[in-house]
Order: sequence, then C-alpha cells, then structure tokens
Amino acid sequence: MYVRRILEALGKDPGRVVVHRADEAVTAGRLAGSVRAAAALLHSRGVRPGDTVAVLTGPNRPVMLGARYAVHLLGATSVYVRSMNPRTDTETFSVATQAQLLEDLGVSVLLVDDESAERGEWLTRRVPAVTALTVPWETGPTAAPVAPLPGRLPDPRPDDLATVEFTSGSTGRPKMVAQRYDTREELVSRLAHGLDPRGPATLLSVTPISHTTAPMADAVLASGGVVVLHDEFDAGDVLDAFERHGVTDVYLAVPHLYRLLDHPAAPLTDLASLRRITYSGTPAAPERVARAVELFGDVLIQVYGTTEAGGISSLNPLDHREPELLGSAGRPFPWVRVEIRGPGGGPQVERGVPGEIWISSPTVTAGYLGDEERTGTVFRDGWLCTGDLGYWDRYGYLRLDGRVGDVIKHGGLKLDPAAIEEALMRHPQVRQATVFGVRDRDWVEQVHAAVELHSGAGHTSCDLRGYVSAALTPEHTPVRVSVWPKLPLTPSGKPDRAYLRSVSPPDPAAPDAPAGPALSSPRGATARADPVRARGPGHQPDHASSRTRKGVP
Repeated sequence: MYVRRILEALGKDPGRVVVHRADEAVTAGRLAGSVRAAAALLHSRGVRPGDTVAVLTGPNRPVMLGARYAVHLLGATSVYVRSMNPRTDTETFSVATQAQLLEDLGVSVLLVDDESAERGEWLTRRVPAVTALTVPWETGPTAAPVAPLPGRLPDPRPDDLATVEFTSGSTGRPKMVAQRYDTREELVSRLAHGLDPRGPATLLSVTPISHTTAPMADAVLASGGVVVLHDEFDAGDVLDAFERHGVTDVYLAVPHLYRLLDHPAAPLTDLASLRRITYSGTPAAPERVARAVELFGDVLIQVYGTTEAGGISSLNPLDHREPELLGSAGRPFPWVRVEIRGPGGGPQVERGVPGEIWISSPTVTAGYLGDEERTGTVFRDGWLCTGDLGYWDRYGYLRLDGRVGDVIKHGGLKLDPAAIEEALMRHPQVRQATVFGVRDRDWVEQVHAAVELHSGAGHTSCDLRGYVSAALTPEHTPVRVSVWPKLPLTPSGKPDRAYLRSVSPPDPAAPDAPAGPALSSPRGATARADPVRARGPGHQPDHASSRTRKGVP
C-alpha cells in the first residue's frame, strides 16, 4: 500500500527535509509523525475502512499530505472539500456547497488545519453529525497525547473507495468522481516507475496537491524524493525555485507554460536540474511549444487525460523535436486502450475520421457517486467515454477535435470551435484564442471569438475575421471577435467560455470594441485571466524575482 511505502521511505532518514513551502521546511520525521498521530486520532474516534473522512486545509499545505495519508493508512475514504479545481485552490466551495457534500457523502469526521478551523466550526453547525478535528502537526513533547494505533492495521480492499474528487457538472453542482484503492495504487506505482532513474526527484507543485499532482507527490515521496509546494503559480517564483531547490520535475497547465516562456528571466535561469516539465489541460499552440523546446530542451512531456481516466496519451521529449507532431495529443500510454467511435459509442471509425474518444485503462475511476444514470452513460462494459472528439493522424498519433456538444450549429452547418481556434492561432499576432456559440435574439447560434494578442500587436478584430474566412470558409467566420488583454480562464486554467458567452452581446451587429469594461467587473478577466494573481488591463509579464539571477537584478 502506497502510504506504507511512503512511511518506510520517511523512516530511513527522519532528519531529511522532504517538503518545502515558503519559509517552512518539513523533515521526514515530522511528516511521518503527523501521519501516525492523525491516524491514531481518527482511529480513536471510530474511523474504520469504508468510512469517509473530509479534509479541509489551506491550499498546498504540508499538513494536507499528513491528513490524507492518515485517512488512507486506516483504509478509509478521503475527500478534500475546499474546492474542485485541479489547477488552483484560490476559489473555494461555498459553505452551503461544502455542507451539502458532507451530507451527501455521509461524512462524520472533518479534518481541518488552524486556518480552516473557523470554517470547520461553521460546517459542524450546519451538519451536526460531523465532528471537526484539527490535524496533529506538532508531534514533539508538547503535542497533545493520542491513543496509540493498533500494532497492525489491515490493508484496504482493492474495491474500497480511496478518494472522492470533484469535477464540474452541467448544473453547476460538482460531479463526485469515485476512485478505488486499486486505481490509486496503479496511478502511484506507474508514476513511481516512470521517475528518472538518475536519483530521487524534486517535484515542484504549483497546482493543488489535492488534485492532479497528488499521485505525483505520493510517487516522489515513496521513492525518497522531495516535494516543493507553492500556493499558486507565479512565473518568477517558479524560476527561482528551479535554482533554489534543484527542481527536477514540475507540472504546469498550458497557460503556466506560456507565462514561463514570456518571463524575461527565463533565458537567464539555470535549468540544469530539470528532467521533466509535464504540461496539460488545454491544447497548446505548436509555435509556443517549439519555443519551449528551444528554452528548456528535451524535458517536455505533454499529457492528455481527464479526472475520470487519469493519463490517456502523451508526447514524449523526442516527439517534441518533430514539428508535425506538436499539434497532436501523442500516443496512448502502454496500459491504455483508445478507440475512436461513432456517435453514441457506435463502431470504430476509420483513421483520419473524427469520432468520440473511448478508453479502457486500469486508471479509470469507478464512476460518479450518487449519479447512476450518468455513470451508466459514461462508463460502459469496461470503457469510458471521455466526451472528447478526436481522430488518428497519418502517424498514428491522437488529434483532439473539440468536445461532444461544443459543436456550433449555424445555418444548417455544424461548425467545430477547435478548427476556428486553430485558424485564429495561426495568425502571427494571436497569442491565444477561444471560440464559442452565442444565440442571437432569434435564437440562432452565432460564432463568436475572443482573442489575446501578442504584446504590441495592433491588428483589429476585422483583420482576424477576414483571416478566418480565407483560412476556412465564410461560414466559419465569427460574427464578433473581442480582443482581451488577458483571456479569462476558469479556475482549472481553461478559457472560460461560459463567462465570455455571458458578456457577449446577442446582437452580432453590436460594436466590436475590446472587452475593456468587462475587465473591471468582479468576474472579469482581471480576476480570472491568471488563476493566481489579479492584474489590471494591459499588464506586463511577470517581473523577475527579487533574488539576483546570473547578474540580472
């Protein structure tokens, strides 16, 4: 069991620092002591295999690792109820949503840290069946006494639930994704097996270790490595961490990768320790990826995956040296079977023909808790419908082609937003683009686009409309293109189509001015363009950190 392997690795050198965060350095002995103390506390409160324990801590706190490992050491189910966002933890669930989740999951114990204690008290008032306990973190002589654990705890059964994670639902309420212990073990084991054999890894996590990077951190700690935690993404801080901590591995959302490339200190940073930059979340512009290869070298790995599936396919570092492959999602991992099927899970289509992406893998989750209908639709006979559209190219690489349901229906035609976005991003002045449908007053769906231009670009939206018309067909031409200083992103780092749709006028004849006014609203691009740091319109790239870097102040 992966937690036992982590504890074994921590026990080999208790004085070794295994987690860095801000000015905090956590030793192996302290982390292991917290895990055992938290497990003993939970056990004394009657937590056993099959029970569900909720965890509520600040983003990327080392104590969150101790809490999750303690729950899993007992074979119980852990659920992190701060947020559902795999790219940032800065936006949280409301108290009402958290309370509803606690009730739906039958939670009896909520583990909190000091900064979340007040929220925990609110939740226990709303859900009296829940008891809030503070995760033991000070494990020295001054720590509160806790009854010892039994000598031998049983391993969890493979079919027991290890975690419940959240992903966005069509109604605004999060979908609850259930992951079994056998799936969790598979993920951690494969990630540990894939680590570079040259020595223990140092993983930098700028996204929540409660989500995408959780099994990555588990694999690194179980293999004797170190985890560096940042509360949020800041390009200057990331570059500083590369040098300060000798980071070997980092996971980035695509917008994060872009911001690293744009940082003035990036070409001057010592990148010698880097072995792997894994990036995913949204398709990346081939030109930007090629620039990343020039800067970082042969360390880039693009991963295509979903919350329900885990990793599906990847572009390895050698693939990144082939320009024709940069627009693809790579080849499936060896343990993943991928089929491109006709609508509704029909027969497989021929190579080059778009269809629905279905996968079969030992890392696929168990389904959606409390939603048998959706589970039965998405999970069928050992296969998962990802909801993505794609096709095999002539090299046998997977190409993504939009989402099921994202197709814009206009004038009897079905227009693919991904194709229009690709055309826009081929324009030399366009940095990022997203396309979405907006119903006009007659309920006719019109093509709208929002773009972010490279610094200093002066092209108007009319230039871009003509560019799309020439690149594709007049029918693909957006009726409106709005220009944003920063495209608004969802907390998961993807273009916020829902917000863009909400601020786009239904009348396509409305003035095509830049979306400046929207930036000043609470939900505008200033607050959402960077999931981490709010900036005003026309902001400059991240500045170099205050630390002197190779003679650059």
